[in-house]
Amino acid sequence: MQARSIGPNCGGSDGLGTGAHFTVTLQWSRWRTQLPGNAMRQVDPPRRSPPKWAAYPYWPLISIVLCAVLLAVVLAVFRTKLRALDIFSAFLFFGAAVLSVLIVLYTRSLRRAQQVQLDTEERLQQMADNIQEIFWMIDAKTKKALYVTEAYETITGRSCQSLLENPSSYEELIHPEDRVHVLTKLGEATQTGYFDERFRIVRPRGEVRWVTVHGFPVRDAAGNIRRLVGTVREITAQKEAEDKVAEHLATAESARAESDALSKATLALTADLRMDFVLDTLLQSLLELVPCECARVLLLEGDSQLLVAREKLRHEVPKKALEYPLTLDAADSPFLLRILTTQNSVLLADTKNEKEWPSFKGHTNIRSWLCVPLVASQQTLGLLSVGHTQPNTFTQDHLRRTQLLAIPAAAAIQNSRLYERAEIFGSELQRRLTDLRQTEKALEQSEEGRRVSEDKFQKVFRSSPIPFSITTVNEGRFVDVNAAFERRYGYSRAEVIGRTVGELRIWEDPKDRALMIAQLQQRGPIRNVITRLRTKSGELKTTAYSAEKIQFDGQSCIFAVSEDLPNDDKCLNN
Repeated sequence: MQARSIGPNCGGSDGLGTGAHFTVTLQWSRWRTQLPGNAMRQVDPPRRSPPKWAAYPYWPLISIVLCAVLLAVVLAVFRTKLRALDIFSAFLFFGAAVLSVLIVLYTRSLRRAQQVQLDTEERLQQMADNIQEIFWMIDAKTKKALYVTEAYETITGRSCQSLLENPSSYEELIHPEDRVHVLTKLGEATQTGYFDERFRIVRPRGEVRWVTVHGFPVRDAAGNIRRLVGTVREITAQKEAEDKVAEHLATAESARAESDALSKATLALTADLRMDFVLDTLLQSLLELVPCECARVLLLEGDSQLLVAREKLRHEVPKKALEYPLTLDAADSPFLLRILTTQNSVLLADTKNEKEWPSFKGHTNIRSWLCVPLVASQQTLGLLSVGHTQPNTFTQDHLRRTQLLAIPAAAAIQNSRLYERAEIFGSELQRRLTDLRQTEKALEQSEEGRRVSEDKFQKVFRSSPIPFSITTVNEGRFVDVNAAFERRYGYSRAEVIGRTVGELRIWEDPKDRALMIAQLQQRGPIRNVITRLRTKSGELKTTAYSAEKIQFDGQSCIFAVSEDLPNDDKCLNN
């Protein structure tokens, strides 16, 4: 038996600390001659298996026979020399006896050690047969396989006999995409002694499996690497689980980034209610969420007219510049008309497959296109249009992102329009409030002037020596009279206020008053019309009568002046 040293475990720490070494007892030659047929498969050149009795050589039995013969000889000598026994003969007899006992004890101990070894090898064989890993050994120089376990057939789907016939055939198991890398690392391992790789293998029926391989060096007494030993464990289920976890993590990370971008876009859209700011922010957010070459924000004007409010072109612009502001008529494009009518989004993987696409103004060079309506309060406000010159660029994920962006975008556009209307109404209201304040000021001034005028009128009305009276136009009801009227007609002010001229029979002929009213309505004020009016005592006085329509206490009234005629006029009247 020979002690070999295996280097540090490439798989990680095992509690022994960095640089820990394992000492294993290599009994390679003995294993290959003593393992039963179902033990670890040897892939060295085949040798004739020794018989079972080779496990117990004849030399211990021969030693026992020799001891017995030696004792017999000693006894014979002892009998012949019994009469002349000397000290040398006694010692010779005693030494032979001790030697025979030692030989017997050593032989018994050796047989026990051999039995323990066989039991240990049997346990190792049972472990190797039941562990679902391949234990392998290859030559460091030739890199040919020397040893594998039964698990080789389970994991690779190939027989151990095939590896026995071609010790390098394990290289064909490695997936073509991983083969160069793995063999390069294996070549480095023959120098460094350590191999730790995860790669794919291909089973005979084309099934792809993932394995993890760990290798360690076996050195000779001079420290040179003679062999590499290690394990192969299938990790297909583990790799699939890792891939699923990685996929879920990537999906979660993508969803988080998407959520952050949408939250950022929503906050940006609500930061300022001005329409220009909202449209600029919306276009920038659309470009960040969906990689494209053409992005447009279209606002609906009227029933089918679409105004290109914002546009970003990343592809080559045609030589003929487009006329701005660019407007599109949805009636000319079946795609736009369908979106506006149904309020449903559209995703076209390849526009070449759409017969009606060439009629779409300004989009003939677009190969992949998606469009999402901007809907707020069940009303279509516009469209988000995204295009790319390469087909099959946009996916359902891009469509979903655009739809999520369209929700806060439509609300922001609606709020911006309300804000603009509120600004207009506010400006108009401010103007009207200014006019109202000016009007109120003018009214105050007018009211002040009216009060001054009324005060003056009242002073003139009360103090005038000429009879003044104020009566309503329709009924002729007295509203006010002055002191001169009281003196001339004999009525007190209290007797006439509230009564009509018909009740007091002031007019000698009521038709004269009707004629005077008609003249006021048609010609305006009348001056010095001769009429006869009756006093309280019944006396008729010829009067020069003048009248004019006025507004007094909110009523349409007649302001009348009645004067006595001069003597010459009386004579003329008579």
